[in-house]
Amino acid sequence: MDTSESSSTEPHSSSADDTKQPRGGWRRWAMDTRPLRVPAYRRLWSSTIVTAVGSQLTAVAVPKQIYDITGSSAWVGAASLAGLLPLIVFALWGGAVADTMDRRKLLLITNSGIAVTSVLFWLQAVTGFDSVAVLMVLLAVQQAFWGLNAPARNASIARLVPEEQLPAANALGSTVMQTGQVVGPLLAGVLIPVVGLPELYLIDALALCVTVWAVYRLPSLPPLASASARRAGVREIVAGFRYISAHKVLLLSFLADIIAMVFGMPRALFPQLASQTYAPYGEGLALGLLFAAIPIGAVVGGLFSGTFSRARRHGWMVIGAVVAWGAAITGFGLSDSLWLAVVFLAVAGVADMVSMVFRGAILLSAATDEMRGRMQGVFTVVVAGGPRLADVLHGTAGSAFGARTAVAGGGLLVVAVMLSLALAVPALRRYRI
Repeated sequence: MDTSESSSTEPHSSSADDTKQPRGGWRRWAMDTRPLRVPAYRRLWSSTIVTAVGSQLTAVAVPKQIYDITGSSAWVGAASLAGLLPLIVFALWGGAVADTMDRRKLLLITNSGIAVTSVLFWLQAVTGFDSVAVLMVLLAVQQAFWGLNAPARNASIARLVPEEQLPAANALGSTVMQTGQVVGPLLAGVLIPVVGLPELYLIDALALCVTVWAVYRLPSLPPLASASARRAGVREIVAGFRYISAHKVLLLSFLADIIAMVFGMPRALFPQLASQTYAPYGEGLALGLLFAAIPIGAVVGGLFSGTFSRARRHGWMVIGAVVAWGAAITGFGLSDSLWLAVVFLAVAGVADMVSMVFRGAILLSAATDEMRGRMQGVFTVVVAGGPRLADVLHGTAGSAFGARTAVAGGGLLVVAVMLSLALAVPALRRYRI
């Protein structure tokens, strides 16, 4: 197929019967896979399966290599911050770019850039260069490309599937990404002693080649209306923030995630809880279970996400999911038993999946196509920045008041603030499709 001649309406080739077909019995609960009947979305999603795992190999390899070179966790933390600023800057700019050029072309450029960066990671590792400065520069470049890539990728989904299938498409994508967060680190732990650390970078680079090919097979996704006449600059970024402030439901969807993550993401306290509260179970076992529980819960939630497609009150789904997240985190903070703590974290993972799916659907359905890239750019910044702010907040609170008190207090704060916001500003709870 010559993709340059593909129509941008090709993705909606599934029949009306397919999009409206009722789902009965166990299928009402199982993941809704109707978006996979759309060839273009299926290509994009299939590439995510490979890269979700591959990207986690690099995410493990970089801090491992930095620690091997320096023997310092402080340098590992500094590397994380080195990648944050480029991610924020280029995600905001990338959102504006995604609204002014063919999104398929932007995805080809950025995915190729990420692949080249992975090859450079491999070269410096296999030659034994052992330079923290080089690693941090490469990490910053990689995060810049990813910041440019994510808004275009997410904004494209609304052009690939019908509006009523957006929750199902988001559930499919989020489930794959969460599965990668579980499988990728485990696979990295197995592969490092067998093939060595440099080969993790190479595997990621090869996986990205699959992504580039899948994106090449997508139809053209040029800007609609007059968007192509604009230039992606500061003025367009500012216009995106003005758009958010003028559309309360979009602003509230961002605030909901900030509330949940900043007040209720306790991962900075996992090492302390593993070494103190859950030490009788074995510190290593406890730490591994605490970190894995939320992604595992999110995957389970995705596998049973069939009901998402029937939900029309997307605002209430976000409110309920954030409140459920806060309640589950509170339960985790109050748990003496490791196994009960893991259950509460898994429930929080399910709630997080629901929140991700419907916040994503709101951003794609409530914003016009010429603004979707910028909305996804802000979304990328919020998703990346919220947990990092939470690390600082929870780490400080845990040192001052104790880990369990900080966790439980944060969970209660999530519930209180989210309910107060929903009551004070009705736009989110009134939103439906």
